[in-house]
Amino acid sequence: MLGQMQNQPLLISSLITHAERHHGSTEIVSRRVEGDIHRSTWGQIARRSRQVANALDGLHLAHGERVATLAWNGYRHLELYFGVSGTGRVLHTLNPRLHPEQLAWIVNHADDRALCFDMSFLPLVQTVHAKCPGVRHWVALCDSDKLPTDSGIPGLVSYEAWIGGQSATCVWPDLDENSASSMCYTSGTTGNPKAALYSHRSTLLHAYGAALPDALGCSARDSILPVVPMFHVNAWGLPYSAAAVGCKLVFPGPALDGKSVYELIESEKVSMAAGVPTVWQMLLGHMQQNGLKFSTLKRTVIGGSACPPAMINAFNQTYGVEVLHAWGMTEMSPLGTVCTLKNAQLALSADEQLKVRLKQGRAVYGVDMKIVDESGNELPWDGKAYGDLLVRGPWIIASYFKGEGGDPMRYDASGKGWFPTGDVATIDADGFMQITDRSKDVIKSGGEWISSIDVENIAMAHPAVAMAACIGMRHPKWDERPIVVVVKKPGTEVSRDELLAFYEGKIAKWQVPDDVVFVDAIPLGATGKMQKMTLRQQLKDYVLPGV
Repeated sequence: MLGQMQNQPLLISSLITHAERHHGSTEIVSRRVEGDIHRSTWGQIARRSRQVANALDGLHLAHGERVATLAWNGYRHLELYFGVSGTGRVLHTLNPRLHPEQLAWIVNHADDRALCFDMSFLPLVQTVHAKCPGVRHWVALCDSDKLPTDSGIPGLVSYEAWIGGQSATCVWPDLDENSASSMCYTSGTTGNPKAALYSHRSTLLHAYGAALPDALGCSARDSILPVVPMFHVNAWGLPYSAAAVGCKLVFPGPALDGKSVYELIESEKVSMAAGVPTVWQMLLGHMQQNGLKFSTLKRTVIGGSACPPAMINAFNQTYGVEVLHAWGMTEMSPLGTVCTLKNAQLALSADEQLKVRLKQGRAVYGVDMKIVDESGNELPWDGKAYGDLLVRGPWIIASYFKGEGGDPMRYDASGKGWFPTGDVATIDADGFMQITDRSKDVIKSGGEWISSIDVENIAMAHPAVAMAACIGMRHPKWDERPIVVVVKKPGTEVSRDELLAFYEGKIAKWQVPDDVVFVDAIPLGATGKMQKMTLRQQLKDYVLPGV
């Protein structure tokens, strides 16, 4: 017997329709590349998204064809989120921090047919456009009078001219909810990047899951600042969750320095912000130097890489801001877990609560996870056993675009497919998962495993350390031994011996690094993560002390 309920497909167009109908006057605030503050509303975003839809129809792009964006977080980018996917085309957000050759490779691999870009990326587009013959339409996200006459890009049009003459009336097509909606390429730390191709259904379910109280807790009462770029896994899905709940959105544009982010938080009464640790380091540094406080910020979502304990303490204890430690992947849309406390844990001491908050957290409903040993056997949830982390769920990929890399799934005895995350983790009895390392970064010393994350977190707690990376170095007796690579904070000093002494009592003696290497900078990837492969190449001639 079937249920007798209406069959309404889960479509991205329904999000913007809902936001306009029920939250039409709620503000969308953007710092533009020109530096000024632009104010819009969900109602205006909806109308202009329909103009985008009609403009795309005018280009005769077929359903499923890809429309790329090379843009910061802003209202025009948001209009493309809905105008492109809502019409059955596929939104492809490009990462402008990639090397031009890699960017051109991705555009061609995706078969992008149109590319919309912020004017700050004009030099990058001028470099790559001739290498992307499949792109037939180039759109600059600017007013008509800001379009350069000598761009060197044939047929370049301004966004405002492109959509300006279009009707704001359209009927969103009734699509199959499993139709492709958007795509994001992985960072490509090994080999060429691979693309996750999301569906309308997966995006809507992710938006629901992310907004849950025990996840990011989004509501119409919030003013949300996604510092995480819209080209980084769709700003962790926040634009979609924001439309679902009808909250105020505040976009920082290209100004991601501590001073600019702080001023935007205060002026727009931001209650929640989301970003990677490197951004929050700049924000906290600016606040500490100037004796500043938050007046409205209540919580911050930190993901992309493990959040150092010192950062959690600074937000919680110094500024009264709850840290939502989150974990996910491009292949997961991206949200997998969020570290929100359970009722029984509210009675724990601050120190005991911090031990919990340092974990990546509990699975959001819709995500199932397990840890397995080298033979694929599931390991216990005791907080001690660690193994390869596998996940499954309705917003987790089953395969990559164009079948790149073959079938990534691992299948259990019942035939269920699980996606291997590449992370090594533990899960405790309460279901809190903690990443101990990336599988390729775990250090094996004398048959025992050392977590590079644990070593890094201790170094980051030292007041003179701005950034730390732990990597393993070859050792003739112990196979590998850890060293910690450190960037010092400006104006501070710490010696090798002082930092190694800082580890005493905080970690087992055999896990203490053998050496400290001071550098001016640690290489970061396009999404702000430390590039340990590059770091190892830079230190290829390094020899451990006494070896």
